[in-house]
Amino acid sequence: MIESGHGAAFFYCWLRVGFRDGGEMTGSRMKNKLRELRKMLREMGSVLVAFSGGVDSAFLMKVAQEELGDKALAVTLTCAMFTPWEMAEAEKLARENNFRHEKLPVDALSINEITANPVDRCYHCKKAIFRQILERARSEGIGHVVEGTNASDLGDYRPGRKALGELGILSPLLEAGLTKPEIRELSKGLGLESWDRPSCACLASRIPYGVEITEERLEQIGRAEEFLRGMGIVQCRARYHWNLLRIETCDEYIDIIVANRANIVNEIRNLGFDYVALDLEGYRTGSMNVNIEKDDE
Repeated sequence: MIESGHGAAFFYCWLRVGFRDGGEMTGSRMKNKLRELRKMLREMGSVLVAFSGGVDSAFLMKVAQEELGDKALAVTLTCAMFTPWEMAEAEKLARENNFRHEKLPVDALSINEITANPVDRCYHCKKAIFRQILERARSEGIGHVVEGTNASDLGDYRPGRKALGELGILSPLLEAGLTKPEIRELSKGLGLESWDRPSCACLASRIPYGVEITEERLEQIGRAEEFLRGMGIVQCRARYHWNLLRIETCDEYIDIIVANRANIVNEIRNLGFDYVALDLEGYRTGSMNVNIEKDDE
């Protein structure tokens, strides 16, 4: 378990604020949302969960397993846009919780609408990936495909939501109104090791829109983040800017980066970059979306 990660810090911060006043009422609302989630899953009868092993999909699969047993299947995509670490963690989590689990290879880099990296790349990617997931669900006789979008995810630019709607993919956590802090707390109560796992996103999100997505660039980014994670920097993003790599991380890890500056610069240069920058604004999701108009969604 990651005891000192950004996710844990965020969880504890919310816990102090959320339960300072009216904690009993807050807890009651959260339990009501969980009951609603369980009801929805039971009514679905059978589900395929798009399972990355992150906080949200792990929680969704755990509850689905409790309600549906073997009629809940977790499917993890294997793709160049996800790090080997993420895929290994998903497999480990599934094994530890006795999830019915399988891997599904997807060649996203064979699709021009994805590799060209337009601002709606996520739409094309979700459309292609979830079509394959739907085919797997149909072949298994499973009635519904579900994924882990929650109520805290609605503030950022997410064109992939449109694709999910077009394909009929369901988002039970969102429908139940569950937020990320609530999911973390409920996950901890269910004994899920993933409860404080840092947020993850596909490696393509580190590359500026309009810059071609290649396997080489994804590998550079993945190896850079793996190196930083190995130093104990569990929450970070390595943003690609041609010959410069921009590192985003939380305040608590700044000292680690400064103390190991020479080693980091050397490693990043060995990956093919000329310059290494530390973003003073720190870690935040969706930083590549800063110039996108919300109307584009």
